[in-house]
Amino acid sequence: MKLIDNIEEKLNDRGQVGIGTLIVFIAMVLVAAIAAGVLINTAGFLQTKSEQTGEESSAQVSNRVQVVSGFGNVTNEKVDYINLTVMRGSGSDDINLSSATIEWIGPEKATTLTENDTADAGNFSVSAIKDTDGSNPVLNDQDDRFTISMNATAISSPLGEGEKVELKLTTQYGAVTIYRANVPQSLSQESAVTV
Repeated sequence: MKLIDNIEEKLNDRGQVGIGTLIVFIAMVLVAAIAAGVLINTAGFLQTKSEQTGEESSAQVSNRVQVVSGFGNVTNEKVDYINLTVMRGSGSDDINLSSATIEWIGPEKATTLTENDTADAGNFSVSAIKDTDGSNPVLNDQDDRFTISMNATAISSPLGEGEKVELKLTTQYGAVTIYRANVPQSLSQESAVTV
């Protein structure tokens, strides 16, 4: 009888160990499943964020304005207006110049200009040179050519011979185009000069 009691006792011990092992195993599976769910959600979030960042970075690089040429209007041997002929950069989306800003960093003053109908102390104006669909001030075609005019006299003072102005044009996408306007060393008997 004692032998049978010993066998029953050992079987009971093994059964309890087996149940304990099963409980630990189930708990490990649950923890692993929860961890896997968290990792999958985090990976999805990071992928979405990286795609968004990539698109924004691409827009900042590609959606630029290209300066075709620059010239200055000369009055009394000083440049009183700077005019830039601009077009949409290759591969750019539509660029709305009314949402653009220009940082004027000149010999006497630095300021930020916004688009307006008239070029004055805090504004630049946009006029169409070539705009077949009348989209001014939006560059929506590769053939569009607009003139951006800035009144140097109103912004700081007329530019003299040899003076320089740095212009940073920033589009609504955050893309920056830098143009350095250099006034020629001689302005005598000139009405307009390339800058």
